[in-house]
Amino acid sequence: MNPTRLRILKAAWKLLDRNPGVAARMSDIAKAAGVSRQALYLHFPNRTELFIATTKYQDEVFGIQDSLTPSREATSGYDRLDAFVTAWGAHIPKIYGIAKTLMVMKESDEDAARAWTERMGDLREGCAAAVAALISDWDLAPNLTETEATDLLWTHLSISRWELLTQDCGWSQERYMEVTLASARTLICR
Repeated sequence: MNPTRLRILKAAWKLLDRNPGVAARMSDIAKAAGVSRQALYLHFPNRTELFIATTKYQDEVFGIQDSLTPSREATSGYDRLDAFVTAWGAHIPKIYGIAKTLMVMKESDEDAARAWTERMGDLREGCAAAVAALISDWDLAPNLTETEATDLLWTHLSISRWELLTQDCGWSQERYMEVTLASARTLICR
């Protein structure tokens, strides 16, 4: 990766993560990265691309693709569901600062909204894959369509739900994972 691009991504990550829910301006990011605004815009023509690149850089640093391997290689729908929920649930605390910032900013900032929508679309794809594995094993709850089950799992794994339980209600990460794994099965499995 280009060293300047990497410096910009690290600066954006730090600024977005430092104060969850507080927007970082492009000028602030350029200053933190030690580059001019013009150089910043040469690498990232808009904030949407910078925000998306920053979240993908986080995924790379934290190895989310590696953590999803057990889900992708699972031999049953139940195992795929459990592995996906485990990987995503463990990833949320690592990305919470930037996620919270995008969640807050998306209400009034089009760039943040596009970045958030893309990232949540990625999560939804993972949920859909887990549901498809349950369907192929005939283990999806019979009262749910594939779309409904995907909707339920996607909302069940939302960062907002994690935030409410761990930040507002004081649940430990371990308790969150234990309950989320069990309740995911209850929600969508036969």
